Amino acid sequence: EEIARELSLPENAHLNQEVREFALQNGMFYLADRAGTNIHVQIFDTAMLPLPLLSPELPINHNIIEQEKPVILVMDYAFGEQAFEIMDELLKPYKTSGQSKKLNVKSISVMGKAGILVGQKGDLMLPTAHIFEGTADNYPFVNELNSEDFKEDGIPIYEGALVTVMGTSLQNSDILAYFKSSSWNVIGLEMEGAHLQKAIQAASMIRKSIDDKVKLRYAYYASDNPLLTGSTLASGGLGTTGVKPTYLITMKFLQKILA
Repeated sequence: EEIARELSLPENAHLNQEVREFALQNGMFYLADRAGTNIHVQIFDTAMLPLPLLSPELPINHNIIEQEKPVILVMDYAFGEQAFEIMDELLKPYKTSGQSKKLNVKSISVMGKAGILVGQKGDLMLPTAHIFEGTADNYPFVNELNSEDFKEDGIPIYEGALVTVMGTSLQNSDILAYFKSSSWNVIGLEMEGAHLQKAIQAASMIRKSIDDKVKLRYAYYASDNPLLTGSTLASGGLGTTGVKPTYLITMKFLQKILA
């Protein structure tokens, strides 16, 4: 975590470049945006990872890596409804030599920034459902992450539904208060969850283009509590205070994938 914090500081940009160059030589492939989406992609071939150099904080199962050789695809975060289009395209079968082949997607992990309604800045939220504000659409799912995964990390954890708002300008404190205090059990708000889950459920349960038993992991870190501050999701980043929650979430994702 200390290394991640140091790498996040502006004066250490040169160290980030060193990390990038090392990664490119050891299993990482970088795909820059070429379609105007502002979404860049990193692909990690775990068969090429220098396993002895991985952090001791990350327990791994060597048999999984040696036998299954999982590939980890990391995408920048989409914005609003763009998330549906990106995920929908990603999960479609691909064509090679005139044949259509389904992707062997074992899990999908989503880390995001969200406004929290039950805690404060820097806390973690683990959603159990995404509710699309202004519609009758709601998407319950089984989140492979739960509060037990973070119980020894010294950071408050909340589990419950997240509401996907249609835009930052449409945030309404009265509606948010209702979602929080009613049986909806909403713990926070964000802008992409319902769109992502719509694409995932369509691919896994209707189109059958990926396994319907695909594992889902959603975790969000709190940027603010709009009921207390009046801020919207368009407010600025967390700065170095965001290092701990994002680092923890990343480590939990990797542990679930590789352990």
